[in-house]
Amino acid sequence: MKRLLYGVVLLAGFLCVTTSCTEEQDFSQIDDLSITPILASGIFYLESDEDTINSASSGGPFYTEEVNFDAFSQDYVAERLLEGTITYEMENTTSKPVRILIEFLDEGGTVLDMEVLDISADPSGVVTRDVFYGPGGKSLDILANTHSLRIRALNLGDTSSVSSQDDPKVILRSGAEFLFELQ
Repeated sequence: MKRLLYGVVLLAGFLCVTTSCTEEQDFSQIDDLSITPILASGIFYLESDEDTINSASSGGPFYTEEVNFDAFSQDYVAERLLEGTITYEMENTTSKPVRILIEFLDEGGTVLDMEVLDISADPSGVVTRDVFYGPGGKSLDILANTHSLRIRALNLGDTSSVSSQDDPKVILRSGAEFLFELQ
C-alpha cells in the first residue's frame, strides 16, 4: 500500500512539474549589458625640502624628472576610454612660491599638453585641482597618446629665505580615475 501511495505522489509531482507555468529563459540580455569600470591609480609624487629649493637659482628648476606613462599603450585600452580625471593635490610650507610644469609627451618626445601649477608660499594650505578629459574637458587623444610625463618644479622666490615651519616642504600628489567601456 505504501508503494502505491509513493507511486501516486511521484506521478502527481511529475505531472505538476511538466505542466507548471514556466517561461523559456532568454540569455540574449548580455547583448544589452554595458560594463563601464572605473580605474583609479596614483601617477606620481613629488616632495622637496626648502634646502633643495634654496640650492636652485631664483626662477630655476630644483626638480626635473620624466616618468613613464604607458597606461594607454594598448589600442584595446585606448579605444575604450570614455573619460578621465587627473587630480593634483599641492601643499607648500616653504617660504617660496613654486611653479610646477607637467608636460604630456608622446613616444617621440613631442609635447601634447602642459599643466602649469602655481603654488603660493607658506601658508598655501592644501590646494586641489582636477583636470577633466573627455566630454566637456580636454581631448581624450592627449591621454591615449601620452607615453611619458616630464615634471619640472621651479623656484619663483629667492634663494636665501627660510620658512618658520618645522620641516618645510613642497608636496605634489597626483592621481587619476579613468572610465572605460568594455562592451
